[in-house]
Amino acid sequence: MPTPMPTVAGAASPLLAALEHAWAAIRARHPDVPDAVVVVASGGDSKRFNLGHFAPDRWQVNGTGRHEVLVGGEGLQRGPVEVLATLLHEAAHGLARARQVKDTSRQGRYHNRRYAQLAAELGLTVTHDERIGWSRTTVPDATAAAYTAVVDEVRVALVLWRYLDQLAGPRSPSRNLLACTCPCGRRIRAAKATLADAPILCGACDGPFAPDTADQDD
Repeated sequence: MPTPMPTVAGAASPLLAALEHAWAAIRARHPDVPDAVVVVASGGDSKRFNLGHFAPDRWQVNGTGRHEVLVGGEGLQRGPVEVLATLLHEAAHGLARARQVKDTSRQGRYHNRRYAQLAAELGLTVTHDERIGWSRTTVPDATAAAYTAVVDEVRVALVLWRYLDQLAGPRSPSRNLLACTCPCGRRIRAAKATLADAPILCGACDGPFAPDTADQDD
């Protein structure tokens, strides 16, 4: 008999649990990272979407304030190591909050050198972007190896991801191609409907191409 497809709850609940376990693992290695409520929701649309954000003081849990860490559902298709990269990126913002460090400007979009130092402390590789500063973060092999257990848990749970809002409507041929980038930096142009059907994988890094306008966080 074919394996039954998971229900929404049956798919989403293990994923959220895996993300919570990953955040707990980050905090175990870096105790200054604050506790937070982890949520999965839309990060935006095809013109601009966020892979994640760290939002201070958004929740109350049993009488105690909690921060929020959002993981954008559209970015889940990138794979477990890239999802870990998003969590570590937001954890660096959490460190900045805990240590009262001003790590961004321009309404949170430009990441300064102090942010880069915090991200590096968490094991991320940080590169500079002229538009948004030291915001481009990736997980090197050594850091991924340190989180093997949670990466494996996230990998098993990644059976769903969210369509970009503007990709979920009626499909029709279009000449408006989106500029897309893979995790290793290669670029292509692809139709919205093609991206919505299934991930397009890079032959060099095996990562999916995503619209080039994606940002790591708010």
